[in-house]
Amino acid sequence: MSEASVLFTPSGPVGQITLNRPAQGNAIDMGMARELASVALHCDTDASIRCVLLSGLGRLFCAGGDLSLFNDAGYQISGLLSELAGTLHTAFTRLARMQKPLLTLVNGPAAGAGLSLAILGDVVLAARSAHFTCAYTSVGLTPDGGMTWMLPRLVGLRKAQEMLLTNRRIDASEAGRIGLITRAVDDDSLAAEGTKLAATLARSATRALGTTRSLLLQSFDSSFETQLERETRAIAAAGKDYESIEGIAAFVSKRPPDFQGIE
Repeated sequence: MSEASVLFTPSGPVGQITLNRPAQGNAIDMGMARELASVALHCDTDASIRCVLLSGLGRLFCAGGDLSLFNDAGYQISGLLSELAGTLHTAFTRLARMQKPLLTLVNGPAAGAGLSLAILGDVVLAARSAHFTCAYTSVGLTPDGGMTWMLPRLVGLRKAQEMLLTNRRIDASEAGRIGLITRAVDDDSLAAEGTKLAATLARSATRALGTTRSLLLQSFDSSFETQLERETRAIAAAGKDYESIEGIAAFVSKRPPDFQGIE
């Protein structure tokens, strides 16, 4: 039996997802896409998971789609791409809309759909050796993984145009400056930094974080007044939640809040 292409390791309230095709640069084939969709569904629906940490095994974070698979498909490639992108997008949607934070650790280069996956996180830490390339048009393909939605929102339309149309490689330092990632971290500190931050997020008010994620996603399609109304309803609902009751009581009592203990 072949080893899983996506590993899932629960560590208390943190669910760790690891891309596991290191010999192929964690390139995405149908097996990996299906496994990622399954793991994403589990992370979305398992209430015991309060934070999701995503990284890759080996030298690369993710090389994008598996081009050898595309080549083998020949004239059947259109159907393959439709199925692969559709399956992958199921995973992306779950990870983007789950009511808990997503932390991505970019341990190495990310290209194509691997770049889309890398920047999907709420917090994105990248090793200084990592670099980022859109890559799609260099092989005559167009973006997937929500890249045309996320990239202009993160770096602005003009920079997104340059990245997508010229495929210029962006190193980790520049990626931090332009807002593509949260920050770059020394390679040998990435895992420890990620583990520490994931633990902090897992101790936080997860439902409040989840609603905040939703509000941010909705904000680009809303008028100012619509977003104000959404925020009014959201904060009123949060005020009735045990997280708010615990958080306010802890602040008044001058003690750390215990959000995990109120589940």
